[in-house]
Amino acid sequence: MAKPTKKSAKKAPKAPPREAGARKLKTKVATKPKAKKKARRLAALPLPPDIPPPNRLPKPPVDPVSGALAPYSVATAAAAILDELWRTVEARRLAGDAAHSHSARLLARGTAKVAQKLGEEAVECVIEAATGNRTATVLESADLLYHLIVVWVDAGIRPEEVWTELARRQGISGIAEKAARPKGIVRAAETTKLP
Repeated sequence: MAKPTKKSAKKAPKAPPREAGARKLKTKVATKPKAKKKARRLAALPLPPDIPPPNRLPKPPVDPVSGALAPYSVATAAAAILDELWRTVEARRLAGDAAHSHSARLLARGTAKVAQKLGEEAVECVIEAATGNRTATVLESADLLYHLIVVWVDAGIRPEEVWTELARRQGISGIAEKAARPKGIVRAAETTKLP
């Protein structure tokens, strides 16, 4: 058996030489004090005088082992949080501070972008539900509800309008309610979906 010679031995490829004047890029790591300072600044955004300040609900408990949200109890969460969220998003819209508010920034991008984000979150929620990932489904559901409320704010819809429609439908069969809808809606949507 022949011994490998220097010529036949393979060498690891060398990294290409840097061009003259090229520098190594340094990445900047955010420090915790800056993040806390930014959070305090964002929390202090002023509300317009005609919008009541939102009630502060307790933060949800987090399981230290898995890092996931612990199941909510009736005492720590309520559907009223949706009304509070609507008031917050509406206040951000009125303030129009897109530099410091995700809601204001999203609303400033227009109805098409607001609707697109709602669709993206709906798909993500469906994927997590279909794969049986309960924790992720809860988190994606929260994102979906937030983006639905942004759509309401963009369209000038108050939560009470939606709650009224839900109350109207209560006690009515879903099949009967859907059959009673105007047929023009189905034609306008050009859908072939079965009722």
